[in-house]
Amino acid sequence: MLLREIKNIFHKELGEIYPKEEIDSFFYNCIEHYLKLERFILALQPEYVLTKEEEQPLFEALSQLKLQKPLQYILGTSHFMDLELGVNENVLIPRPETEELVQWILDAERSRSIISTPLNDQSIKILDIGTGSGCIAIALAKHLPNAKVYALDVSEEALKVAKENAKNNGVAVNFIQQDILALELALELNFDIIVSNPPYVRDLEKEEIQNNVKDFEPHLALFVDDADPLIFYDAIAQFSKSHLVEKGSLYFEINQYLGEETSALLKAHNFSEIELRKDIFGNDRMLRGTISEY
Repeated sequence: MLLREIKNIFHKELGEIYPKEEIDSFFYNCIEHYLKLERFILALQPEYVLTKEEEQPLFEALSQLKLQKPLQYILGTSHFMDLELGVNENVLIPRPETEELVQWILDAERSRSIISTPLNDQSIKILDIGTGSGCIAIALAKHLPNAKVYALDVSEEALKVAKENAKNNGVAVNFIQQDILALELALELNFDIIVSNPPYVRDLEKEEIQNNVKDFEPHLALFVDDADPLIFYDAIAQFSKSHLVEKGSLYFEINQYLGEETSALLKAHNFSEIELRKDIFGNDRMLRGTISEY
């Protein structure tokens, strides 16, 4: 079959579900992933022919796309900053907003290094709580090569994904399986930075979530009860008070509707220099606080 005919089939089968541009993206990502073909192949060779063997993975991917399964889970990979990460249904698909959170940390560290020690001579300790695919921890380890990075998650299956991603991206991350809500959590370590993108979508907001997220991504990493939506933020802030060095920083990705409430929580835990930032879409999304007293 001609490759352009398969592209037309993608549009015919998916046209009622996705916009045209997204279908184009699905198609080109699939041929790049499965066939190692560049996106401009049809411009150069409009009569490009596929064998039956080459067609098969494309039609299998199309069947899953019709069920609204995320393309990243179909291909088993996702991109985050300059990393390629393996993903499956045990971990959230990394988001651009989380890239902004990591970039904030990197920018802050570079600014601090100009004032104090050069970046490459620093030896800081970082903890990522609720690491999932490991995207935050691995990106920080990649860009801060002399940092000691730790990553914690309650899910054994998520940690398997994160460990493989760290290995494939050539970074050392110390992984810990533990529940941040468990009272027995005890780490005999202090950190310069603690960062977390914990579950924060309230049950009342489920209707706003697209089906490809709601039906396939792990609810354990997404949703919290309406009655206590800041349960993870409270536990992490409490933990951070005894595990951050003086002047250490706590960074959060947050629910866009609860920016003021989450800021107030940090203030109640005696954090200072609290800063709330918006993401590229103009939503309250990132929060930082500093430990100044014990």
